[in-house]
Amino acid sequence: MMKVLLKDLVQVRCGDKGNDSDINIFAPNNQIYSILEEELTEDKVRTFYGDLVKGEVIRYEVPNVLALKFHLKEALGGGGPSSLRLDNLGKTMGAIILRMEVDIDEEIINKDFLVNSQSN
Repeated sequence: MMKVLLKDLVQVRCGDKGNDSDINIFAPNNQIYSILEEELTEDKVRTFYGDLVKGEVIRYEVPNVLALKFHLKEALGGGGPSSLRLDNLGKTMGAIILRMEVDIDEEIINKDFLVNSQSN
């Protein structure tokens, strides 16, 4: 097993609504999606964000598009005009999760894919 940053595996689309953030993680194939289903639990994502998320983390599985959707409640410092954060938009929360590491069997990872993505 090796640790891999999500940024080297997935694409992310994010947004915000009030004080909540919405993060959608898209896997490149079924095999990676299956691994993400095991690795990206609500508890692990909640722990990863730490104090940034004050409320509940809810995960929805969207297997037909190889996606996991996370709803982070009370994650934006009060939301829009209420927050004292300089950049509290949901897209910032998406950039943060790309720094999360997951454990993946080395045989699954295409070394060329990782090398090419790290040089971008």
